[in-house]
Amino acid sequence: MKVETMSDCCATGAKNGNDRYDLVVVGAGSAGFSAAITAAEQGAQVALVGHGTIGGSCVNVGCVPSKALIRATEAVHHANAASRFAGIDGNARVADWQALVAQKDDLVASLRQAKYVDLLPAYNNVAYHEGQARLVDGGVQAGGKRLVSDRIIIATGTRPALPAIPGIADVSPLDSTTALALTELPRSMIVVGGGYIGAELAQTFARAGVDVTLVFRSRLLPEAEPEIGAALAGYLTDEGITVIGDLTYDSVRRTEDGIALTVIRDGHPQTIGAERILVATGRAPNTESLGLAETGIAQTPMGAILVDDRMRTTRAGVYAAGDVTGKDQFVYMAAYGAKLAARNALNGDSLRYDNSAMPAVVFTDPQVGSVGLTEAQARAAGHDVRTSVLTLDNVPRALAARDTRGLIKLVADRGTRKLLGAHILAPEGADSIQTAAMAIRGGLTIDALAETIFPYLTTVEGLKLAAQTFDRDVKMLSCCAG
Repeated sequence: MKVETMSDCCATGAKNGNDRYDLVVVGAGSAGFSAAITAAEQGAQVALVGHGTIGGSCVNVGCVPSKALIRATEAVHHANAASRFAGIDGNARVADWQALVAQKDDLVASLRQAKYVDLLPAYNNVAYHEGQARLVDGGVQAGGKRLVSDRIIIATGTRPALPAIPGIADVSPLDSTTALALTELPRSMIVVGGGYIGAELAQTFARAGVDVTLVFRSRLLPEAEPEIGAALAGYLTDEGITVIGDLTYDSVRRTEDGIALTVIRDGHPQTIGAERILVATGRAPNTESLGLAETGIAQTPMGAILVDDRMRTTRAGVYAAGDVTGKDQFVYMAAYGAKLAARNALNGDSLRYDNSAMPAVVFTDPQVGSVGLTEAQARAAGHDVRTSVLTLDNVPRALAARDTRGLIKLVADRGTRKLLGAHILAPEGADSIQTAAMAIRGGLTIDALAETIFPYLTTVEGLKLAAQTFDRDVKMLSCCAG
């Protein structure tokens, strides 16, 4: 399938008749488009600079393709688990992985066209330029043109990073991009990395029929509540995934059958073999060609562009947004930060970035939804903390579905009883966490949450039950009581 770029289809010249703009946006992904559209709607003349496939990571190689395959293999799993209901016998398997990948590619292409390529003609004051960008005095150099502006937003995103494991570069490792493009499934796979990408992809390929070993240095989902990571590790093990944590990586080498990864656990070496290895240990910012050092733009130790709470870099007039900043690497936060950066660049830096009620989701099964502070973060912030933990066997929805995998953990301040954080591990956790986000954004107490009316036989009702658990035993309540 040919990957269409803007230079193939509808690249535009400067629509204001010259190469001077009110704003230059570097990067044509979700953050770049958000910044450009926000500025254009305020009447600004905008140059949007893209390099390569338009649309960025999410639609092309991240959110969209991964969630499409996650849903597909989830259907396989649930068909095979149908016998949990009396009188039902079901089974499924991936019969044609190549067809599934082609369907995923069609979805990606259609969304890229509808949400990126087709949008630009509607904004007459946005000029698209194709080319690798570099910051220069007075603006940006890209595609042989100098785009002049006093205000610039950098939104160049990230790419998969290769960890410093001896031998890893010599074994043709997969990453999150190339793994999603596989047209043939390997017999076995080692997934390196216990973050959300590693967890999601390990489960997806295992459900597709691959023998998967998931390895990581500390614990699964290290940024999540420990109870959630431990429970999810158990569920992955139940599905046949070999889960190995608390290790260090020693080396990787080729073998006759594929690759061998040697790790150190409890001071002893252990070698794990598989046909392929997939690396999901982090992402690196796309900054090398921008000339940041020459223009005085500071970077974090990991190479991300350093920004303040107004999205300003250390160079006046230059802002950055999205994954390239290393902050909150979710597509909706990239769009939010870019919109804020555009408004600040044009209107005087009055808006502050606020992620205090940012929901985050891991699309494993059960799903992980979280918002606000973890227990450890709340204690570090000086709160006198109370927590409640409710397992899903106390939630009527889970009992009716005969799937009680999961738990809900709430974090509150003991004195004010204000809800500080909510963390859900549940088959429908992704669609339940937004209620907790609204509660935290509105400053609700656990009492207000416990007294709110929730629909019966829903997963989100578990938030009410978890709030009640702070002060009473919900096992002693009748249905919908309290």
